[in-house]
Amino acid sequence: MVRWVSIFVLLLACSSYGGADTPVEDGTLVNGDFETPPSGGFTSDGGISDNADSIPGWKTNGTVELVEAGEKQGGMILIVPQGEHAVRLGNDAEISQEFKVEKGSLYSVTFSASRTCAQLESLNVSIPPASQNIDLQTLYSVQGSDTYAAAFQVEEEVVRVVFRNPGMEDDPTCGPIIDDIAVKKLFVPDKPKDNAVVNGDFEEGPWMFRNESLGVLLPTNLDEETSSLPGWIVESNRAVRYIDTYHFTVPEGKRAIELLSGKEGIISQMVETKPNKPYSLTFSLGHAGDACKQPLAVMAFAGDQAENIHYTPNSNSTFQTESVNFTAKAERTRVAFYSVYYNTRTDDMSSLCGPVIDDVRVQQSGSIKGGLGLGLLLVLGFQLLLISLV
Repeated sequence: MVRWVSIFVLLLACSSYGGADTPVEDGTLVNGDFETPPSGGFTSDGGISDNADSIPGWKTNGTVELVEAGEKQGGMILIVPQGEHAVRLGNDAEISQEFKVEKGSLYSVTFSASRTCAQLESLNVSIPPASQNIDLQTLYSVQGSDTYAAAFQVEEEVVRVVFRNPGMEDDPTCGPIIDDIAVKKLFVPDKPKDNAVVNGDFEEGPWMFRNESLGVLLPTNLDEETSSLPGWIVESNRAVRYIDTYHFTVPEGKRAIELLSGKEGIISQMVETKPNKPYSLTFSLGHAGDACKQPLAVMAFAGDQAENIHYTPNSNSTFQTESVNFTAKAERTRVAFYSVYYNTRTDDMSSLCGPVIDDVRVQQSGSIKGGLGLGLLLVLGFQLLLISLV
């Protein structure tokens, strides 16, 4: 009976794409959490997959192993990011899944990953022909796993997402463990009339799991056209963290950015400006409520201006509004932020954290004041004209 149930679940999972006429919905891919049992059920030792169809919903190539939470390899406990099961990719091994999308759209892939025994561990994520290598060497959380996002512009109606371990270790099973794979179609928000910054409130971004308490890391990405954070790029060799109100303190709306790793975690955007006109960069600065060790400070850049701004804790508020005044030198001006310090959490002294920014705005200075001044002059002139006529 158990075997028949397993076979039924396998068929159901594998047929979920099955020539569907509609694009994939935002959320977890088919068996993206790897909790659907193979046809023979989960084995006690995970087992190494030689059959390309042995993991429901996925194609495999090379040494791909289903691992279980608490499983040991030598003296090391394997970290399963969520649930009871995940997959580990050995030397040059890969898993892939095909799904339908909206051609020409931007999609972000969210996934969790943990390191094992490889010395230089990384993961290649692709929706061919585009791909991105993600460095897993830095562990941002003491929990042993982190969640990442990578974005891709899709050129076909049916695409395949591929996760591959590019490493070659002495132990062929050494390699990253991945779990909780989801996709989300992204939209580039319209630029507000009174703000030159696109997605300055950070509300548009990658898929986030409700049970994911670590946020989503946005690794290096220098292409603003394919960013998991539309409008913004990560121009440094370390990631920044995308956070939400379910697990963190956010100044405005439901989402914000936490800056990590000092100068090694920079986000930036090129905004439209008018040369030789005065502007003001304003933003909310605060903490994430994640026990981050003080002090917290950001370096804020606006064109040729840069200011070191410290967050000053206030019992009545978790954030403060800051501004940087500058004169535009060109039709496009760079605004950027990074954390001044390398901060860790006080409760474990290891997990990386930092200041939070939100509600970023660039507005031309004096436009409102100048408009009121002109209006007042016109009124006074009209009154003087009436007096002279009388």
